[in-house]
Amino acid sequence: MEFIISNLLEDGLGLNIEVTNNLDEFKESNLPRINYSGNDIPDCLNIEPHIILFDYGVKDYSIEVNNNAQFSKIFFKNDNLEIPFDIFGASFWLLTRYEEYLPYKSEQFNRFHYSNSLAYQYDFLHYPLINVWLNELKKILQQLNPDLLFKERKYNFVSTIDIDNVYKYKNKGFVRTMAGYISDLLINNKAGLKSRTSIVFNDTKDPFDCYDFLIATHKELNIKAIYFLLLGDYGMNDKNHSSSDLRFQALIKHLDDYSAVGIHPSFGSNDNLQQLKIEINRLANITHRQIVKSRQHFSMLKFPKTYLALLQGGINEDYSMGYTNINGFRASYCYPFKWYSLVDEHQTNLLIHSFCLTENTLQLEAKKQSVVFLKLALPFINEVKKYQGEFIPIFHNDTFDEKMQKDYIEFLKMANEPPKN
Repeated sequence: MEFIISNLLEDGLGLNIEVTNNLDEFKESNLPRINYSGNDIPDCLNIEPHIILFDYGVKDYSIEVNNNAQFSKIFFKNDNLEIPFDIFGASFWLLTRYEEYLPYKSEQFNRFHYSNSLAYQYDFLHYPLINVWLNELKKILQQLNPDLLFKERKYNFVSTIDIDNVYKYKNKGFVRTMAGYISDLLINNKAGLKSRTSIVFNDTKDPFDCYDFLIATHKELNIKAIYFLLLGDYGMNDKNHSSSDLRFQALIKHLDDYSAVGIHPSFGSNDNLQQLKIEINRLANITHRQIVKSRQHFSMLKFPKTYLALLQGGINEDYSMGYTNINGFRASYCYPFKWYSLVDEHQTNLLIHSFCLTENTLQLEAKKQSVVFLKLALPFINEVKKYQGEFIPIFHNDTFDEKMQKDYIEFLKMANEPPKN
């Protein structure tokens, strides 16, 4: 219950909460009151609880999702007239990613697939359902207590860039460059050979080298940005430049001068805590700063393993909460929140920042629907602005061709515009 009070009532609604289990003290209080029990108490807001917040361990509860005119979608339903479901228990189930602790059929990278989620199956993945619930709870509390003060939130937009492969051809080193030439020769890729040669001899700019553009654009439009850098050992799913390359290090320091940087833990670090710590230390040694931000490469998020490892590595902010193969709200929430470990039954200090879209998914969907991707991005931006939330998209340095650069500028302007009252 402390997790819900801290994240939803105090941080989400901005209320100061006092908790009591003393029934007489509760009844005698003149403060606005929420009764979270099976007993109906007059002159306060009554919320009937489900067993989930009083239980221990992970249980496979029966979930029945119902449509509701006021709260959109509800589960853990009851007969309460004011709030017809356990809003706290249902929020806990979604925020903790309870369903990802239960058995599920994983996809090719052994990740939880969005199609397994309650949000996808019951059509609320595209909006932050918990924020809908909180907004209605706020209205009810205001009606019952007109003088009750809520702290106003402020919309926050942060653009994030994943750097999985810093350059396409440039500074690859002799072995990888020669391997690229051989590959192009074997498939008779004349265009690739010409492009590679031009870039290797510095006659043409590398197509992944968009960093001056990003720095200048973010500065001009006053955009907060975070670069997540892959510094893992070379492997099948980790193909960035070596972190020992002084030219790569110089670029990292340059990016760090203008924006925040975070670690992009490699695919190879998923089952290797020591490797994760090595990669975090690599970035710390390059920037001469403590590294506290991360986003998993391939969004390899496994509960509770991934977050426990990040905490042991000294990370206190993670940006991996989202899906890479569909846009939407994985935790059904657009505010940052502290991660709760269901295994250890306690709230941790790891702050979760959710992302709700990636440019790759937008581009694929835009092509499928024959529309511009900016049109598909706008509903997600508006959803977050509606609740004064935190809007975080993912872009990749290898997608910034000339067209994407123009689209990115328009996207930034659209996302950075303050919400309308």
